[in-house]
Amino acid sequence: MSSRRPRRALRALIVILLIVAGLGVAADRIGESFAEDRLATAAADEAAQYDVRAADTSVEIGGFGFLPQVARSEFDQVTMTMKEPTIEKVAAEDLTVQMHKIHVPRELLTGGTGAAVTVEKADLRLRLSPAALAKLTANTRGIDALTLQIVGGKLLAKATIQGIDVSATVRPEARDGRIGLVADQSTLEEIPEALRGAVSAVLARGIVVPELPFKATIQQVAIEGQSVVLTAVASNLELSA
Repeated sequence: MSSRRPRRALRALIVILLIVAGLGVAADRIGESFAEDRLATAAADEAAQYDVRAADTSVEIGGFGFLPQVARSEFDQVTMTMKEPTIEKVAAEDLTVQMHKIHVPRELLTGGTGAAVTVEKADLRLRLSPAALAKLTANTRGIDALTLQIVGGKLLAKATIQGIDVSATVRPEARDGRIGLVADQSTLEEIPEALRGAVSAVLARGIVVPELPFKATIQQVAIEGQSVVLTAVASNLELSA
């Protein structure tokens, strides 16, 4: 009989530990869901300051364990996804903001207001159609009636430059807050040879990109399928809540 009691006690202890662990996980999930909602609201409000609005905004908290991160008031990584955002009234496909080292005051996580969330670094990824990119950069001086489309995995630009109608395959590059369009010279053969250099120079100087959300600086432009993807970086953000 005595040998059975330790076994029963051991089983009871295991059951208790499992219950406690389960409650801990549940509390972790509930707290994480609440924090994600608060951060999504704060991020969406901040994005609205840059005339960015979306059909839906969601936030996912990364890192290992929610409650340990709460205890130190710092999250390792938070990812915000905005579906169908509009930037300066131009419709994009989606915007993803991956934030790193996010400092969240405890009072904000418990329902308080007025505290600010600070973010050390954020990587932005904006995906939009070529037509939307052309609208977003419609006021670029020196390039009129710009249209963009993706043909065979390459970007085709059509515009009027110095009174000349231009149609050329271009490679987009990020250049000091602009998107340079490096022309494939073989696609400029219909332009008089004496003018090709000037046309190439105007395209290469690029198109002006309006201020991106969170004052991010454009780093790269890429073609993915039928979309143009802009990647940008921002640092030392402050999200008011």
